[in-house]
Amino acid sequence: MKSKLREVHVQDAVGLVLAHDLTQVIPGKYKGPLFRKGHVISEKDIEPLLDIGKAHIYVMELAEGELHENDAAERIARAAAGDHPHLEMTSPKEGKVNLVSSIDGLLRVRAEAVAAINQVEHAVLSTLRTYTPVRKGDIVAAARVVPLIYPEERVMQVEAIGRRSPVVEVLPYQSCRVGIVTTGSEVLHGRIEDKFGPVLREKLGAFGAEVISQTFSGDDRERIQQQIRSFLEQGADLVLVTGGMSVDPDDRTPGAIASMGAEVVSYGTPMLPGSMLMVAYYRGVPVLGLPGCVIHDEYTSFDVFLPRILAGERIQKADIIALGHGGLHSC
Repeated sequence: MKSKLREVHVQDAVGLVLAHDLTQVIPGKYKGPLFRKGHVISEKDIEPLLDIGKAHIYVMELAEGELHENDAAERIARAAAGDHPHLEMTSPKEGKVNLVSSIDGLLRVRAEAVAAINQVEHAVLSTLRTYTPVRKGDIVAAARVVPLIYPEERVMQVEAIGRRSPVVEVLPYQSCRVGIVTTGSEVLHGRIEDKFGPVLREKLGAFGAEVISQTFSGDDRERIQQQIRSFLEQGADLVLVTGGMSVDPDDRTPGAIASMGAEVVSYGTPMLPGSMLMVAYYRGVPVLGLPGCVIHDEYTSFDVFLPRILAGERIQKADIIALGHGGLHSC
């Protein structure tokens, strides 16, 4: 038995239950539901319905194994969110349910699962890109189905995909204490003003990270290493070494980090700006060598990895290689 969907003229619809949301558009002022699913049509509703071009409406009786679009969208959204504590579901609106972040954090999306869900016929799950920093209240995903009436068996396919592992989640930023080591004899001796410190404090502050202090090492390799170790002894969760990242003979940062026994994930990335970034770990703590572009370019490879590190993720070589596709931001 299939659902019964009847088309009724609005003049004959008084007392009948509306089968779906009806949208009203007032250009430049409003777009949203005039009446929602389940509304009982009254005499006073006839003129507003005619005003939005609805001379006929649908009333519906669902058969076993069929779902209204709102119910299907709710179940798809719930499957995507799982039991993740930092996501909230909105009420259905015009057949769509949004997932909203309840915290400031880093969005992580299992892209292959999103693709699998969208391969289920007429199921729709749309998300922001994985590893997008989000704020409390941001919509991070939306679920819906294409037809008004949707087979429950397809929703069950989506739910099976969601049970394998989280499809959409928001990772909270962890408490992080950061040490900044600034290289360059020209900065140490006051020949030029340090520009890194203010920029980094602003970037770190946006994620709630605390700067322990900033030290100045010049271009002395042993001094760079000593200052990195000093920050670790002070309990730093992240050390940023600024400048000295090119191939010039006075640029000692990469060698200093590597020769102190750090695990170098990569020196260099396939992203512009930020191709000279160094990502390493020393005694389990991330140590990043920052190129000069961090000062003057709004978005670099450092900005890609900083929120991931602050959310507790360990950067892998594959993450760096993946920057090449879509990594050209300036040249």
